[in-house]
Amino acid sequence: MSVVFRKGIGIAGVVLAVLLLGSAMTRSTSADEDARLLFRSGFEGGVYLGKTVDGYRPVLGTDAESGFSWPITVLGARGSALHYIQDDDRRAVDSAIRVVLGRDGQPTRALYSVQRQDLGVTQCPYEILDIGDGRSDLYVRYWMKLGPSGLHQADTWRAIFEWKSKNYADGDGFRLIAFIYTDEQGRPYWHWQGDANPESPVWEIDNGDVPVPIGEWFLTEFYWHWSEGADGRALWRVNGQVVGDHRGPTTRNGQPIDFIMLTQIYGDANPKSQWVDDIEIWDGIPAIYP
Repeated sequence: MSVVFRKGIGIAGVVLAVLLLGSAMTRSTSADEDARLLFRSGFEGGVYLGKTVDGYRPVLGTDAESGFSWPITVLGARGSALHYIQDDDRRAVDSAIRVVLGRDGQPTRALYSVQRQDLGVTQCPYEILDIGDGRSDLYVRYWMKLGPSGLHQADTWRAIFEWKSKNYADGDGFRLIAFIYTDEQGRPYWHWQGDANPESPVWEIDNGDVPVPIGEWFLTEFYWHWSEGADGRALWRVNGQVVGDHRGPTTRNGQPIDFIMLTQIYGDANPKSQWVDDIEIWDGIPAIYP
C-alpha cells in the first residue's frame, strides 16, 4: 500500500500527510497486556491425524512441547477437523503431518497440504467448527511455507485463511478471507476482503508492497474485533508488515462467526502445496507480539 500525493496540495499538505501516515502506522496494532493464550501447537510428538468420517478428519493428541491438545476448542467450538471437499478420494486434495526443515533449518513436524486440481470447490481447510461465542476478539498466528504452484501464472488466486458468520450461505451473513492473487504478468500479491458473498465485497484491500514469499517460511497473523460498527477491525500482517488493516464493520446483520477456516488450501492456482507450523491463538493481540 502506498500514499498518493495529488497535485496542488503544497508542502504543508505533504508534511501533514506524512505525519498522518506515521500516526496511522503507529496505531496499526494495539497490543493487549492481558491477552490470554488459548491454544499453541507445532504438531510435535503426540499429535496425529484421526480417521476420516463423512469428509472430516480430526487432528488429535496432545502436543509434547506446548501441552495443548487437539482438536481446537476456542470460542466454545466443537468437532473441529480437516474438511475434505470435492477431494476425489484424496486425488484432488490431500493433507498429512510430515517432517520438514523448519524456519530455523532444523527438522520439524508440520501440517502439509497439497491440491492437484480444482473440481469446482475443491479444498481442504482445518475448520474450527460450531463456534459458541462468535462475537469475541481473536488473534491467530502461524508460520507457513508455500510450495511451487500456479502462482506464477497470470490471473490466478488461492485462499489461505477465512471465516464465515452464521447465515452467510443464505446471503445474510459475512465472510472474512485472505487471498493471494496474481496479476496479468503472473506476479503474486495479497488481497484482504470482507464480503456478503464471493461477488459482493463489503470492503477489500490489495497489497503489492509486502512480498509474497514462495518456497520459504513466513509468519502470518490475523486479528479481528467483531463489530457491525466503526469500532470493528480486521488486521492481517505478514512477517510483521501490515498487509491490510480494515477499520469498520466486520459482520452484517449482527451475525456471529459460525466457523473459522484456520488453514485453507483452495483456488485455481494449481497444482499447489503448503506447510503450516507453530500455530498460536490468543484472545487479543499479545504484548509480546506488538
